[in-house]
Amino acid sequence: MTFYDGIYPFYPLQRSPFIIDISLLVVILVFSVLAVSFLLILPGIRGRSRFFWMFRIITSLFIGAVLVALNFTGDWAEARVKANATYKSFSSAMVSAEVGLHVGLYGINITLKGDPVSQINETIDYNEVFRWSTSVDEQYGQALERGLPNPILYIAEKFTRNSACGLIYQYRYSGRFASANLWTAFCCWLVANILFTMPVILYAGCMMIATAAFIFFSMASFSTIFNVTPCDFSIGAESLQTDYSHSFWIALATGLLCAVIGLVVVLLDCLFPARMREAFSVGVDNEDDDCHTSEGYLNSGFLEEVIYDDSTQTGNDSSSQQITTLTRL
Repeated sequence: MTFYDGIYPFYPLQRSPFIIDISLLVVILVFSVLAVSFLLILPGIRGRSRFFWMFRIITSLFIGAVLVALNFTGDWAEARVKANATYKSFSSAMVSAEVGLHVGLYGINITLKGDPVSQINETIDYNEVFRWSTSVDEQYGQALERGLPNPILYIAEKFTRNSACGLIYQYRYSGRFASANLWTAFCCWLVANILFTMPVILYAGCMMIATAAFIFFSMASFSTIFNVTPCDFSIGAESLQTDYSHSFWIALATGLLCAVIGLVVVLLDCLFPARMREAFSVGVDNEDDDCHTSEGYLNSGFLEEVIYDDSTQTGNDSSSQQITTLTRL
């Protein structure tokens, strides 16, 4: 007897394939909410500056979202290969599957997807994560106890401390340095956004250039994984070779975007400082702030009472002066 989708009661639930990292999903939702919130106030901005502000908001939030999301993506480098390999230990059963190795800053993902997915009365669709934050040896031991397929165990073993390849050290430290540089770039991005609201546009452009520089430093840090001695990953008759993937090229594009924005802002601020401050609505006096009174209504009745009181007070002062003079005489 089953409930739905072949799930038996009182038994452990079937493992579902990996869809998206929860941390990455949170980052996307947070920046999406910020983007919608800022776009809702755009109708309150008058004139052509509305489109300029929309461009600023979208570009700035895109850069910030990319800087945070790149810390949690798992495809800075990857390798895929289709091969026929043994499925489990102590078994001669062979499966046709696609094996993938996905390298991120936090760890690696090893995927195994059958072609077709259903083979030898099983659904072959695995995505196993091995993180640098915990011991890879312990995670490998747990994978052995769970009886994962041979291709996953074979690749994971290459990243243990006892492996002759020694990949764990270079991959882990490269990921940590790359992540540290990305968080520094994110801090520079925050400071640049603050400076853009002040009459110091030149320094804001410099901080955008600094943001681009730290993005390039993170890419250089991650690229050091290719400096280690190549380790052969043989799956059946095929071999895995890692290469740069989506996240790396997104980081490159974002770094170039920050560098272009920073250089353009610095150049324009040096050439047209007044216009730049006017474009960013900083350091400019508005006509509404100046109080000029050209015409007004005067209350004649109030003025007559004030004049009468002043004249009466003046007469009293003159009479008192006369009395004082007579007394002295």
